[in-house]
Amino acid sequence: MSENSPDPQNDGQPPKSERGGLWGLFFGAMGLLLPPYGILLSLFGLFQGFRARRAARRRSVDAPMAMASVFVGSVGVVLSTLMAAVLFTHQDEVAEYRDCTARAQTVSTQDACDQAWESGTGLPPQIIGG
Repeated sequence: MSENSPDPQNDGQPPKSERGGLWGLFFGAMGLLLPPYGILLSLFGLFQGFRARRAARRRSVDAPMAMASVFVGSVGVVLSTLMAAVLFTHQDEVAEYRDCTARAQTVSTQDACDQAWESGTGLPPQIIGG
């Protein structure tokens, strides 16, 4: 046997694996879906993915979702940071757009709000959830 062999198998069970990457993937995905808490959840998912990889390497087992957790957490951190930057730099335009959409009763008035947002910022209204 080599020094890097997995834990011995008992009663035909497969070798154990590190499941922290699965939790990291869950938190990273929740960070993408819940924008107000996105950066915190994505950072936790990223941290959990790295932690699962380190633990798997130390125990010589697999960490099936650790790299996916790192990737999804990284994407969530980048998107959350960009969204926060847009909201911070365009505070007045965001407030005007939200007021306009709150008053919009028809599709044509909503389209007018979208056009005003795009002409003022150069960004599509989907950036802020419009």
